[in-house]
Amino acid sequence: MSQQADQFKKLVSHCKEYGFIYPSSEIYDGLSAVYDYGPYGAELKNNIKTYWWKAMVQMHENIVGLDAAIFMHPLTWKASGHVDAFNDPLIDNKDSKKRYRADQLIEGYLDKIEEKILKEVEKARKRFGDSFDEAMFRQTNPRVLDYQKQYDEVLERFTRATAANDMGELKAIIDHLEIADPDTGSRNWTEVRQFNLMFSTQLGNIAGEESKLYLRPETAQGIFVNFLNVQKTTRQKIPFGIAQIGKAFRNEIVARQFIFRMREFEQMEMQFFLRPGEEMKWYLYWKEARMKWHLALGTPPEKLRFKDHDNLAHYANAAVDIQFEFPFGFKELEGIHSRTDFDLGNHQKLSGKKMQYFDPELNESYVPYVVETSIGCDRMFLALMSHALQEDAAPDAQGEEAIRTVLRLHPALAPVKCAILPLLKNKEELTDKARQVFNELKHAFLCQYDEKDAIGRRYRRQDAIGTPYCITIDFDTLKDGTVTIRERDTMQQERVRIHEVESIVRQKTDMAQLFR
Repeated sequence: MSQQADQFKKLVSHCKEYGFIYPSSEIYDGLSAVYDYGPYGAELKNNIKTYWWKAMVQMHENIVGLDAAIFMHPLTWKASGHVDAFNDPLIDNKDSKKRYRADQLIEGYLDKIEEKILKEVEKARKRFGDSFDEAMFRQTNPRVLDYQKQYDEVLERFTRATAANDMGELKAIIDHLEIADPDTGSRNWTEVRQFNLMFSTQLGNIAGEESKLYLRPETAQGIFVNFLNVQKTTRQKIPFGIAQIGKAFRNEIVARQFIFRMREFEQMEMQFFLRPGEEMKWYLYWKEARMKWHLALGTPPEKLRFKDHDNLAHYANAAVDIQFEFPFGFKELEGIHSRTDFDLGNHQKLSGKKMQYFDPELNESYVPYVVETSIGCDRMFLALMSHALQEDAAPDAQGEEAIRTVLRLHPALAPVKCAILPLLKNKEELTDKARQVFNELKHAFLCQYDEKDAIGRRYRRQDAIGTPYCITIDFDTLKDGTVTIRERDTMQQERVRIHEVESIVRQKTDMAQLFR
């Protein structure tokens, strides 16, 4: 097993063992690609959503919030293009019986070529040091030029096939490149077929006629159909944004890699409405702003990168992903898209209702253009856990060197902010005092009281769920009103007065520090 695969296996195991994520309906052997968030997972997920919401709505005068319904009129999805075009190309391997997305198999092949180029560049960078000219190297090195030629030829063919919706050509590309099943190495593929990703259901039964409804495959359309409602009631002037957090549903062909790709997931999206012609200015603004949001959490810059889309969606004239280096490689974490006036324009045509904004500065009406930022809350959860879950050396109760598992989440996002621990559980004076401290601090932030097991073992439990501070109540506390406060990452301890604990913990865990 590779180091990355082993790391990912530990992450999945840790999430279940410590109450972050459980398989859904596990007593009935679970439901594929559906998960439940446990006590600490629910807290962390809520903290992620709060951080995003504050960054979007609280920190911007011209962005407001919305909570649209999951069910929408079926024509909504006709106008958005989802009924006719929300498909993925499906391919099955006849030997392994596993199902894949044909486009992702080809993209994976392209990624491998790109990785070969990057390896050549990095080898040269080490060899030449400060004098290395990457642009010149890429333009002159024979091996890099050969790889780049392969990449460009495959990409051009792939782009044409995708644009033409040519399933036969996608299959031909897979055969030509001799792409194998990632798990078994088999190249025995079926033909490529289209697979619609929307879940459908029925709305009642009126006079014997059933009406089809869809579970929304994205949250953006709820914002678009409410564009004028929000603009008029909040008196917003363009440019302005509408933010929303909500569930979406996709009948994914391939739902693997834990919570990275699920059939029921949560999106955090903001649609920013602006004048036609100004979309690229705002596209670049939000591209940089969203990267800063990620970096503020302490994520190493080398774990994040921009990746421009090779194939643009039908609604976009520019699109970029912020990718994160998961244990299974760099994958999309967030998308920034310039959606033009596609959505509002199509809703205007199909509904017959004007979706125009009167611009008092220009003295004219127009259908606004839109720049979207869209991030999966579940993917953000997985990215944070992937980076934060670490092992380091720490002395055990006997002073011997041991390995501890620690979840180094940013303190502002940690599920529990501090744990209150009486030194001994069979001393009533200590437990009473610890309960008293707990009951005071619980008004300020989420705390946990724990008296089971030796103090060292309790520290380890709190490290494993990411608690930034542990407050130990001992016999000196009864004498002088001081407690021991222990910091998670450094394991350093110091004595402070009880009345100082709240301000110390609040200062370190306050989300406001992320914005300042």
